[in-house]
Amino acid sequence: MPGLPGLRGLDHIGFTVPDLEQAHAWLVDVIGCEYLYRLGPFHSDDDWMSVHLNVDPLTVMRELRFYRCGGQAVFEVFQYEAPEANDSQPRNSDIGGHHIALYVDDLDEAIQHLRDHHVTILGESTASKGASEGQRWVYFMSPWGMQFELVSYPDGKAFDKDPSRFA
Repeated sequence: MPGLPGLRGLDHIGFTVPDLEQAHAWLVDVIGCEYLYRLGPFHSDDDWMSVHLNVDPLTVMRELRFYRCGGQAVFEVFQYEAPEANDSQPRNSDIGGHHIALYVDDLDEAIQHLRDHHVTILGESTASKGASEGQRWVYFMSPWGMQFELVSYPDGKAFDKDPSRFA
């Protein structure tokens, strides 16, 4: 079988934030993640940070925190101090652009929850077509400008019902 031997799935998603306390409050109080634990600070007097993390050797990782979300996904959230850090969030169209999609049972209820917490929602929910028909989704923004998405397909997607149609 091609690919990574022994691959079992996704372990965690790591991302960097400008303010760990703000991110903590938002992830726990708004999104509903479970805070697990913290580590740090980490720094090195040699090139360890550069060799192992591809950051400036003088970078200090102030702290990282782990969160469980929905009983499975784990977020590893960092706050760094780096000599030449880029503080711009990439858009989806940028190289390295990304978003985190969260599955919810009731999209409308979840959207209202975000609105109640003054979260910026990008447009109205969209009904997917083609292989993803049966899914609805909407993007929203974290306080630090990172893109997240809510998705819901309680009755499955068209692909799940008849994969041969989309081969």
